Amino acid sequence: MDMNSIISWLQAGVRMATPLILVSIGLVYTELSGVSFVGIEGSMLAGAFTSVAVALFTGNLVLAVIAAMMAGGLLALIHAYVTVSRRAGQIASGIGINLLSLGATNFAFARLFPEQRVRVARFPILSPPALRNMPFLGPVIFAQPIIVWIALILPLVSAWILYRTSWGLNIRAVGENPHAVASAGLSVFRLRYIAVILGGVFPGLAGSALTLIALGYFAPNITKGMAWIVLAADNAGRWNPIMVAVACLLFGLTDALQLRFQTFGSVIPYQFLLMAPYLLTLIILFGFTGAVPKTLGKPYEPEKY
Repeated sequence: MDMNSIISWLQAGVRMATPLILVSIGLVYTELSGVSFVGIEGSMLAGAFTSVAVALFTGNLVLAVIAAMMAGGLLALIHAYVTVSRRAGQIASGIGINLLSLGATNFAFARLFPEQRVRVARFPILSPPALRNMPFLGPVIFAQPIIVWIALILPLVSAWILYRTSWGLNIRAVGENPHAVASAGLSVFRLRYIAVILGGVFPGLAGSALTLIALGYFAPNITKGMAWIVLAADNAGRWNPIMVAVACLLFGLTDALQLRFQTFGSVIPYQFLLMAPYLLTLIILFGFTGAVPKTLGKPYEPEKY
């Protein structure tokens, strides 16, 4: 490939990794608090639909993004109530939320969008021309929509919060030893509720990124299992926001590469190319899995302390 092809591939890879990075930020907070949330796919799907619906009826992208985050957060709130307050199975609850979101968005799509692929406004590119025209970094980073910038900055902010603030320490501690956190006078339930809700808000934002970066429309099941890749990225990055974002970026670059192989007529059957990002997921799961938070997936039962 020549330099222009490489730059085009990197630009597409960063753009395709953006939703994954945003989902991963929410999952890091949730799982570090000790709660497993496989319902991130449902929150992402709800955010994707809500962002397009609100953008269509209001014409306001800011409202669309806020609504998408609220939709994802609402599903996470349901998960928090079921798993933290009622101590139900976390995997079962997450799967139920995924199915609820899939059914609800399909039903609402059929009612609100009788015409397929109604397009709405997309995220703008706000960088000045001087930055966009820079060699290499211009098209790869600065010529991207604003949500891409947000996705690249958030891992740094989240790492600072988790490792440099007392609140971040509390979130990490509640996932390792919730009874010790409770003995210090802190509310385990409050900390886990906040972390789980963040685990829905960020996938909701990721859903808006998925639909409003380049597409400008919603389609049923548009996420297509995308958020599941983040579960592997979290393990690979050992729940460090920066390392997890790097893993998501690797997935995005792999996905963009297989699309280019298809476009240029590779001799490899396209079905194998489509498998590439998911094959990478399996390799990471087998070879790079880190130690999980000690209470991940386990309900907090104060009376047994």
